[in-house]
Amino acid sequence: MQERINSMENENVMMPVSEKYMLTIREASVYFNIGVKKMRRLAEDNTGRFAVFSGNRYLIIRTKFEKFVEECSAL
Repeated sequence: MQERINSMENENVMMPVSEKYMLTIREASVYFNIGVKKMRRLAEDNTGRFAVFSGNRYLIIRTKFEKFVEECSAL
């Protein structure tokens, strides 16, 4: 049983970006077709709204960013 748990921990689980709750800056920039620098600036300026700072990186909450983009007239 322990061997099975260890093998499951070692596997690299790939999940489609459209199903993830939080995206890295690079994943979000590809998904939303926005440049990496622009996405980083948006995350820095909107921490707490649709971005969180975890460790040493920003993570984008996909659903909240989608609503943010819908409400914006320009990025």
